[in-house]
Amino acid sequence: MLFPRRCSQCLISVTNRHAVVQRSCSTIQGEVRVRFAPSPTGFLHLGGLRTALYNYIFAKKYGGSFVLRLEDTDQSRLVPGAAESIEDMLEWAGVPPDESPRRGGLFGPYLQSRRLDIYTQAAQQLVESGNAYYCFCSSQRLELLKKEALRSGQTPRYDNRCRHLQLIQVRNKLDQGLPHVIRFRLETGVEPFQDMIFGWNHHDVAQVEGDPVVIKADGYPTYHLANIVDDHYMKISHVLRGSEWLISTSKHLLMYRALGWEPPTFGHLPLLMNKDGSKLSKRQGDIFIQSFQRDGVLPEALLDITTNCGSGFSTHRMGRRINELISEFSPSKITTHSALLDLEKLPEFNRIHLQHRIENEEQCRSLIRDLQGQIQQTFTTDIQDDRVIQEHYIKRVLQLRKGHISSLKELLTPVYSYLWVRPSFSSQQVAALTSEAQHIGSLVLKMTITSVLQINLKTLAKQTKITKHRELMKLLRLALSGLQVLFLLTQSQ
Repeated sequence: MLFPRRCSQCLISVTNRHAVVQRSCSTIQGEVRVRFAPSPTGFLHLGGLRTALYNYIFAKKYGGSFVLRLEDTDQSRLVPGAAESIEDMLEWAGVPPDESPRRGGLFGPYLQSRRLDIYTQAAQQLVESGNAYYCFCSSQRLELLKKEALRSGQTPRYDNRCRHLQLIQVRNKLDQGLPHVIRFRLETGVEPFQDMIFGWNHHDVAQVEGDPVVIKADGYPTYHLANIVDDHYMKISHVLRGSEWLISTSKHLLMYRALGWEPPTFGHLPLLMNKDGSKLSKRQGDIFIQSFQRDGVLPEALLDITTNCGSGFSTHRMGRRINELISEFSPSKITTHSALLDLEKLPEFNRIHLQHRIENEEQCRSLIRDLQGQIQQTFTTDIQDDRVIQEHYIKRVLQLRKGHISSLKELLTPVYSYLWVRPSFSSQQVAALTSEAQHIGSLVLKMTITSVLQINLKTLAKQTKITKHRELMKLLRLALSGLQVLFLLTQSQ
């Protein structure tokens, strides 16, 4: 099994708010394998997509593999349909995994609930080596410990009571069939580790935490054990995950050492935040990828805006596509400060990428098919002329409006409905503009027949008695679009 070696001559200074840290740039050697390992306790959101994207780009940059693993060990919180949806959304976004529950691979299964025997074996190995032990403390006792700690102003932690049980006591309790968990024995003296992004780190977890559970009473592993077991057996070379896991890495390295395994290289990505610096919360319903898809946001626009506000790239211009993101990506350019996301700019990103699609012949045909279905669904029986849903007509509309619209859905709004259905208006609306409507109509017909309408509409007003140019234009707008206000041009500017 090959792991990347660090380049000792490539030291990069990274300045954060509090200190200057030194980190080394890895020389990528051997097979690169990275993973995105979400929990299907919810649907994929923008923060998760960003983590998946950085892993995908890293893998493709260095000719490696991008693995999707679903960490579904918390059975009580699983959301029906979430597992399938996560993979659906990755494929829609253009970051498909090379190995996954759906695609399979040499290192499966890729669902943790189907790997329980592997975790049990690892836990038993830890128990037999003295690095883990059986814990029989009841939930009532643990709750009392927590309340007492809070009452005295301390951080709740397990008091490691069961690590002192004698072997005969453990055997007797097991023989009685008492409920139990397995806890990992935290030791002091944790060695510092070097993170690809945050540099040298050291968290002596034994000083602040009690021994963590690695196998729960239901036989399922906790995240702390399952993720290192899977990363080992799936031969993951680099772990790129959110910086919220940085403090847990020392704990995971203790487990690697206890199992006698070589750990992967760790890189913790700075968090994705709202533009005001607040946390991007799942309770914001609009951050789920399905919501963006439903609202007509293009996947490449999402990838562009999430990398544009972050770091790791040589440029931050708008309009970059996935091949450009891969070519411009450099791990050494990832900084430690949070990425501030301004979703108010998303329509502008979408406008640029929609224009790219319209200008691409194959992608434009796909847009046309999509728009054909949406037009028929939106206007149904109101369509009086089938020519408006023909390919050449819709293509002409797209070419004329490219660079002005931010999504196809805009073309289905009342502002653009005249493109698909015959405008309707009342005689009262016409009368409110001018009493010369019939006269003006006959003049316009004559001009269209002689193909001179586009030359100068101002001359038309000179042939009317009381109608000024402004009212004339309002009348034409009403007749052609059913609109009295010039929404079309105001949205285009």
